[in-house]
Amino acid sequence: MAADTRKRLKLLASVRDMDEVDIVLDAGVDLIDMKEPSRGALGAVDPPMIRDAVCRVNGRTLTSATIGDTPLPAAGLTERVRAIGDCGVDFVKIGLRMDQQLEACLEALAPLARRYHLVAVWLADHGVPGDSEMADLATSDFAGAMLDTADKSHGALPELLSNREIAAFVTTSRRHGLLTGLAGSLRLSDIPGLAPFGADYLGFRGGLCNGDRRGRLDPKQVRDAVLRISDSGASAALPATAS
Repeated sequence: MAADTRKRLKLLASVRDMDEVDIVLDAGVDLIDMKEPSRGALGAVDPPMIRDAVCRVNGRTLTSATIGDTPLPAAGLTERVRAIGDCGVDFVKIGLRMDQQLEACLEALAPLARRYHLVAVWLADHGVPGDSEMADLATSDFAGAMLDTADKSHGALPELLSNREIAAFVTTSRRHGLLTGLAGSLRLSDIPGLAPFGADYLGFRGGLCNGDRRGRLDPKQVRDAVLRISDSGASAALPATAS
């Protein structure tokens, strides 16, 4: 599904337990993403918690969950996707890298992609995908693509990538009909600068917490993020791609 250039920007918030599910659900977050920060950039929470969260949400907003942070062979990926997808989330997020295993991984995941609405998460500190990789995602029936960061100590996504690189990622994703998200140590102050790129979602964890991303979500900061995303208005046309 191609994103409309005037479509409203949405907020993704990552949660680790049921208390945090309640916080973001009460605040009106658009997409509740289940992730355990103590297990890495894309650390997985346990399936029972995911199932409980899906029941608690009960269709009031969208849900997603990661399959885990450790690179897996193709067979391991499909097993993890089924385990997480069968918990009932709307999207299953998978960390991918541009290496010699990518083709085999996409081939193994293609039969599951449409059923589980797979979203590829590319870690910007390991390289940004180009047109070829995005075309392969679309061919494999992935629902979307996100940029995130692996090493949170290196700063937020806008500090790692230029405007040109971020704009190219969003433009390429949209051209191939993929939902698009930007994440990676984002702060609330990053919203005005990122909103004009036209991504469907901005993803937050640490920027909503007391302390770092392994701290607790702060209800006030979550509500503030919802307001700021709303105030950003409809996504505008992409800005000039100068760095």
